[in-house]
Amino acid sequence: MSLRFTVLSSGSTGNAILVANEESKVLIDAGLSAKKIEQLLAEREVAASELDAVFVTHEHADHIKGLGAFARKHALPVYANAATWEALDRMIGEIASDKRCVLETGASLEIRSMCVESYAISHDAAEPVGYCFYDGDEKLGLATDLGYMSAKVKEQLKDCDVLILESNHDIELLRMGRYPWNIKRRILSDIGHLSNEAAGEGLYEILSSRLRRVYLAHLSRDHNMLDLARMSVSSVLEQYGVRCGDNGPTLMDTYHDRPTKWDWLREA
Repeated sequence: MSLRFTVLSSGSTGNAILVANEESKVLIDAGLSAKKIEQLLAEREVAASELDAVFVTHEHADHIKGLGAFARKHALPVYANAATWEALDRMIGEIASDKRCVLETGASLEIRSMCVESYAISHDAAEPVGYCFYDGDEKLGLATDLGYMSAKVKEQLKDCDVLILESNHDIELLRMGRYPWNIKRRILSDIGHLSNEAAGEGLYEILSSRLRRVYLAHLSRDHNMLDLARMSVSSVLEQYGVRCGDNGPTLMDTYHDRPTKWDWLREA
């Protein structure tokens, strides 16, 4: 088995993730310019022409900014649920009818030997989703832009080998920050973003012996820091006797300005 991925960019300035195996390559979200996405792919020695499809989590600009231009330029199929497509129609320009692909929430799709499965999350978008990716018994989970981890989300993310999990903000930094209160309230709500502490609590509830690494993603540039996110999530887990990198998963960073290294779910 050979499922691997790189987080090309993560955060409010733009999101894109590349997931691949021996036969398929798919992009999840296109929240940067088409030119920037091509540049980030090239940094990981992948050409846009090698992609099989783009999957969309939801219609917010930091996830679809370059979607229309990128998909049109490279004639790529774009997958989203019907409600998200309705919202996208006003934002990304024309996509050829044979490239407008509907993957309803909860459904799965096989692209050669890779399986992509969608699941519902809580966020202030039309019908936001997370995704899980499978190659044989390998499983990669993606869960960002969710206000809280529901029981169904936790069940969906159990038994992952690797997880990309939102750790958006430190609650006190957000409360003291410059944002107007209505935006702070939205971020803190059940349809907003996961705090570091909420990420830690949710992570503890889905821990399994399979979970090796957790990438902390979608960090706020104003109300979080890499070291703070790792420390906060680790601290929550330690309260339950779980030590990251020891009897618990290793916590990994993601970045808004550069891609992560390729990571294989399991060693060859």
